[in-house]
Amino acid sequence: MFQCPSGPGPALRGTLARLPGKAPDVTAERDPSSLPSPISLSPARALLTPFPIPHWVSDWGEVNSRRSWAHGPRPGGSMLGPGPWLLPAGLLLLLPFLTLLLPAVPAPHRASYKPVIVVHGLFDSSYSFRHLLEYINETHPGTVVTVLDLFDGRESLRPLWEQVQGFGEAVAPIMAKAPQGVHLICYSQGGLVCRALLSVMDEHNVDSFISLSSPQMGQYGDTDYLKWLFPTSMRSNLYRICYSPWGQEFSICNYWHDPHHDDLYLNASSFLALINGERDHPNATAWRKNFLRVGRLVLIGGPDDGVITPWQSSFFGFYDANETVLEMEEQLVYLRDSFGLKTLLARGAIVRCPMAGISHTAWHSNRTLYETCIEPWLS
Repeated sequence: MFQCPSGPGPALRGTLARLPGKAPDVTAERDPSSLPSPISLSPARALLTPFPIPHWVSDWGEVNSRRSWAHGPRPGGSMLGPGPWLLPAGLLLLLPFLTLLLPAVPAPHRASYKPVIVVHGLFDSSYSFRHLLEYINETHPGTVVTVLDLFDGRESLRPLWEQVQGFGEAVAPIMAKAPQGVHLICYSQGGLVCRALLSVMDEHNVDSFISLSSPQMGQYGDTDYLKWLFPTSMRSNLYRICYSPWGQEFSICNYWHDPHHDDLYLNASSFLALINGERDHPNATAWRKNFLRVGRLVLIGGPDDGVITPWQSSFFGFYDANETVLEMEEQLVYLRDSFGLKTLLARGAIVRCPMAGISHTAWHSNRTLYETCIEPWLS
């Protein structure tokens, strides 16, 4: 269905295949021992129970030709209790109209919602999304929600093209069973995985792609997860590692974007520079066409995130060489429409939802954020 530009990882079987390995959510600044084991999350479904027919209606409908009301109660019963009786002819004629006296039963709400697929971020797992799952089931009962439990923990450091291959194998059968389309909610690093999926999948049917605090234009900041991974490096010299063949074997180096070494970034980046269309490759035209199949792009982030640097990267903004943030409309990838951003905005298909006061680890559990920025797009 799609071909990644570098060698894929091991084949993953099934839609919820897992790779071994657990690790702390360093981007979430958690202690390594505090990460709980993932749980199996399945969608809640509304139970529709038919209105019960009162016993006195069914009792009156049973006719015993050998008895009548005048004969008194049937043995074992009473005039008001169970037992077959012979109804007077007039009452028998009125029996069809008795149902009109019953309380009206409202028709059950049978809104059909598109399936939702959730992709986690760096050092994360399905457990982190239990609140988001609850919110979706409350506001859109019956929605089929799949939280993909792939590349958990330390496995999320695997090269992003390998992850795209694995998540693609999990997503494809879900899409195939949903001809009406699906929604993607992709958090942090997962937002880049999902954007790559939209580029390489020829026949995807994603209605809403919700990018939840994802470094869409790259990352350039000293955060705790960097100190954990590269304790002797700072952001100013991390390019020496990330822009090497060895460094590109780590997922975070696949989107490390040093504005002071743009030439090295363009030449060495095996992932971000490709999906952004910043470097020529033979699949650029096809990828752009595939990406533009998306119905809507919802961008979510905020100034108090504390991890995504600059935080405007969640909205395709990024630093220039002087570390001044240029907004999406000032970026070359937008001006050149290299992968479709300008086209999407022109057709009104980009929604930007900034929200202050939310830290990086709280985006998927904040109820106000869900109701404001996510729920409206899960039709």
